[in-house]
Amino acid sequence: MKQKLKEIDTNKFLLWITIVMFFVMYLIGTIVFHDDGFAKPQVFLNLFTNNAGLIVIAVSMTMVLITGGIDISVGSMVALHCMILADLMQNKGMSMELAILVVLIVGIIFGAVQGFLVAYLNIQPFIVTLAGMFFGRGMTAVISTEMISISNEKFLNIANNKINIPFGGNLNSHGVMMYPFVYPTVIIAFLVLIIMFIVLRFTKFGRNVYAVGGNQQSALLMGLNVKRTKFQVYILDGFLVSIGGILFCLNTCAGFVEQAKGFEMEAIAGAVIGGTLLTGGVGNVFGSLFGVMIKGTIESFISFQGTLSSWWTKIVIALLLTFFIVLQSIFAKIKAKK
Repeated sequence: MKQKLKEIDTNKFLLWITIVMFFVMYLIGTIVFHDDGFAKPQVFLNLFTNNAGLIVIAVSMTMVLITGGIDISVGSMVALHCMILADLMQNKGMSMELAILVVLIVGIIFGAVQGFLVAYLNIQPFIVTLAGMFFGRGMTAVISTEMISISNEKFLNIANNKINIPFGGNLNSHGVMMYPFVYPTVIIAFLVLIIMFIVLRFTKFGRNVYAVGGNQQSALLMGLNVKRTKFQVYILDGFLVSIGGILFCLNTCAGFVEQAKGFEMEAIAGAVIGGTLLTGGVGNVFGSLFGVMIKGTIESFISFQGTLSSWWTKIVIALLLTFFIVLQSIFAKIKAKK
């Protein structure tokens, strides 16, 4: 029993480091940039608004990493999904609902193809998703090399629909009470987050995912269908990436080839910083949420500071990622000795 408790504490240790790190960083921001309004509720809510699509992608990446796999095609697929939405609504005159349905179907089919190659043909996930990354970015350029702005009224109404929070308001310069707000993208991202947490923690499918990632040979001996589980994971991954692409597009309201470049690395970084082991078997979607929020907080620091380059975000994330990977390596060695 004591041994089991030690293992549970080890698995959750990285998650707690991430959570504490986020709150410490944000507290530092409220102190350093207090006069600039960093402590306002809207600044905090903007972390979720600006990263709604990335939150969903990081959740999806967490699931894939738990199985011991990886998906580096997500950034290219987000760009492709945005371009498909923009092209169908602007150039083809398709309704918003039908265009979204097409994107979801494309995501599921793409996930199924990658899942089949990984699960049933035993091709390395990195190679499969590398090909997927090139395919997604290439198909985006095939549709259009020019930016397509979306002017669909329904789509823009959803994108610009503010959902007010009935507390934390403050008077503006005209004496009008202004309440903090979020957009529908944030609500959708949190719904996906909660649903995936429940699926991974409290369903047979979720237990299979952890079992496959923890030890594939043991999973086989337990009678689990490892290939089918991996196949299902990549199908769900494709579906979630399409949702993330739609949310990303609701933020940009446009499609263009260079969109979401490096998104896959941000998603992997968010998941790893959130406590997901690259070796598989351990991960928590709420940890990935905090990993993404740390990235958003760093961006807010740079924005409020005003003189630093946005590239500092990547530098700091690289340092944090290295730190967490080193911790993972240390934990892996400790576990191996046990």
